[in-house]
Amino acid sequence: MIAAVRPLTRAAIAAGVFAATLALPLAPPPRAAGPALPAPNIDVVPHRAVYAMSLASAKGSSGVVSARGALSFEWGDSCDGWTIEQRYKLQLSFAQQIEIEIATNYITWESKDGMLYRFKVRKTKNGKPEEEVSGEAHLDGPGKGGSADFSLPKKNAMDLAPGTLFPTQHTLVLLERALAGERMVPRVVFDGATPEGAANVSALIGRPLPQAAEGAEPFLRRPGWYMRLAYFGIDKKDSTEPDYEIGMDLQDNGIARAIRLDYSDFSIKGTLEKIELLPKPQC
Repeated sequence: MIAAVRPLTRAAIAAGVFAATLALPLAPPPRAAGPALPAPNIDVVPHRAVYAMSLASAKGSSGVVSARGALSFEWGDSCDGWTIEQRYKLQLSFAQQIEIEIATNYITWESKDGMLYRFKVRKTKNGKPEEEVSGEAHLDGPGKGGSADFSLPKKNAMDLAPGTLFPTQHTLVLLERALAGERMVPRVVFDGATPEGAANVSALIGRPLPQAAEGAEPFLRRPGWYMRLAYFGIDKKDSTEPDYEIGMDLQDNGIARAIRLDYSDFSIKGTLEKIELLPKPQC
């Protein structure tokens, strides 16, 4: 789920909603990161989920009076890799009778060993193209660095530091660390959502999720954790204020029961409306 949500928050920032700083500052993550190894203990359930997006809270200074939208998220298994396809649309209404609609389409493929990653992102604002980003990235081995090659918005190449993770591998590592009882998991993550490159991500793994409601589907009654992720620009070495934060109720099978996007003056919550399991391929 983490792989999908990050570009959404960056899209909102890029669309000019406002310059984000986080309501709950965290210490910046250390530069050191663990090796990019597969997480064999995580049994991901391929699925398609739809979340209703709405305003969770807003300060008067934000000018935001309402927010509504939807997030469609699909996590698929292609035998040799993981596929993520996401469609997101959010309409923000301001006190000055101004409305902004932002939309993001995000498609990625990531090899199961975490070494190869392809990405394509298209963002619009009020129905007009805002930004398109695409390319691919690779790592030279577990725990090693690599490079990212952008084809859009312009051809560009950048180095990736040793220990960098791609988004789906990052999610699997977080779940593995949660199962091991860890609470703080700092990593460098490259998602390709913008040409800016990787980000330092400081993840706080909180208390276990409560038991799902009686009668819920078995795949929604799995154990999980409250998680909160703070994102720092890779060039902000001494910053104590993240660019933004994401909260999620993440189960051990990769399904998020709920999500929350936090900015300095307002926050957006995503409520799970519909979910269906996708077939696992015969590999």
